[in-house]
Parts: sequence; structure tokens; C-alpha cells
Amino acid sequence: MIVFDGRLHDGDTISFDPGDRGLTLADGLFETMLAVDGKVFRRVAHLDRMIGGAAALAIPIDRNRLEADLDLLLDRLPAGEVVVRVTLTRGPGARGLKRPATTRPTVIVTAAPWSADPVMRPVELVTSTIRRNETSPSARWKTLAYVDAVAALAEAEAKGADDALLLNGRGDVACTTMANIFAVDGDVLTTPQPDDGILTGTTRAVVLEIARDFGMCTKEMSRPPAEFAKAEAMFLTNSVRLVVPVARLDRRRHTTDHPVLARFANAIGARIAAECGRDPRAE
Repeated sequence: MIVFDGRLHDGDTISFDPGDRGLTLADGLFETMLAVDGKVFRRVAHLDRMIGGAAALAIPIDRNRLEADLDLLLDRLPAGEVVVRVTLTRGPGARGLKRPATTRPTVIVTAAPWSADPVMRPVELVTSTIRRNETSPSARWKTLAYVDAVAALAEAEAKGADDALLLNGRGDVACTTMANIFAVDGDVLTTPQPDDGILTGTTRAVVLEIARDFGMCTKEMSRPPAEFAKAEAMFLTNSVRLVVPVARLDRRRHTTDHPVLARFANAIGARIAAECGRDPRAE
């Protein structure tokens, strides 16, 4: 089931304009969200980010259109947990880089099954040879331009790891190919700052809120990988996997049973329950 430009399509295929700039130039944005029984966790924050990215890229889109297309799909889904993706492109355009004089944005909404299995499942990281460009809009917004992440993940998997740690052009820690990263040092929680070339994730924001509720000191700051790796524990966050402990970074092992990690996972589950009616991890 797909919502394409305001219309619901049964099945998993649609007719798509081959001249759409999302296809030809990755000129667009997307949001991936967890929905439980038809309710999206942190829905407002996800759509706020898409609207902000659209403004930054000069893609004219009305929030009501995004809301309506999202609801059109959610209202047809059965009860359960799904990963919802909203894709926004600039729409069709002539050959070349120049933005078209008239923009007709394309909106696509899809859903896929969600599994709790990756939540709290430890991962191993290797530092990628590919750098995150902290000056690029594709680093600050959730754009369709993911070729660096695709290549970095393939590089990591070839080395026997689960994901790649991306440094920025200054050599400081930025993120992984699919998640924000945190370091735990006693009662201090550290994560790269926005200027390090990160996507300011919605789950990242939730974790920072929870940490303050726990009485932890939160620091958004630039740190080189050698310093970051000295932490007592490290973990990743995104909207689908929620909290993921880091078991190894390059050759250095890290604890995956630090008590604060489970506390974060449980607190996020409680917030999902408060917004969506239940914690999707519960059987």
C-alpha cells in the first residue's frame, strides 16, 4: 500500500516520472518514523524537520499536504508496529542542475514491518575512510543523497562490522551511517554537536531529554575519535532501532551492559507508550 501524491494505491508499485529530480539528482528529503497502532512517535518533530529541510532546499510544500498523505496511509493500516517513510522530492524537471521555475513536489508515503529485534542488540563499528561533509546540506537535513552512507556501510561490512563510524572533515566524530552516537562517562552524556555535520535525530533529542530527567550532565561537543572511544560506554540512536549499544569500535571493546543503556531504552519505551498507547517492545 502506497500513498502517492494524495492518492492511495494498493500493492507496492506506482507509475513514476523518470524526470523527477528525486530520482535523477536526489533532490529531496525523507523521514522514517515508528508508528504504533496508527500513531507516529514524535510525529510533530519528524514533520517539523521535513518542513525545515524543505525550506532550506527551497522545496515549496504545505504541511497540511504532508499531514493528509500520512493520515491517508495510517488510517488504512492494521493495528501493529510499522516503519513509515515519507519521501518528498522537488518533482519533475528538465535535464540539468538548475531548479525548475515551477515546482510540483512529489510526496510518497510507504510502510514496512517493524521488529523489536535490533533494539538493544550490540553492534560493532569500524571507522570509515569516508568523511562526513559538515558544510553540506545533506549532512544537516535528511536528504535523499545517501551514497556516502551506502558506501561506508559496505566498507564496514566488508571488514566484518555492523556499521561505520563517520568522522567529519576536521577529523572529529560525527555519526554512523544510520544513527547518532553517544558516549557515557559517569554522569556525563556526550554527543557530537550539530556543527559536526550530524543530522539532529528525533530520538537523539528524546535521549537528551531523558538524560536531563536522570540528572545527567549533557554535552553537545566536538571530540576526536581517540577521546570519544575512552568512554565507559557508547550507544547509537535512531527512530527505528531506538537504543543500540556499541560493543566494539575498531579494535577497542566496550561494555554493552552499562546500566544507563537499559534505562534509556526503557524510558524511550515509556515515552512511546505515552504518545502511541503502548510500548512496542512489550509482548
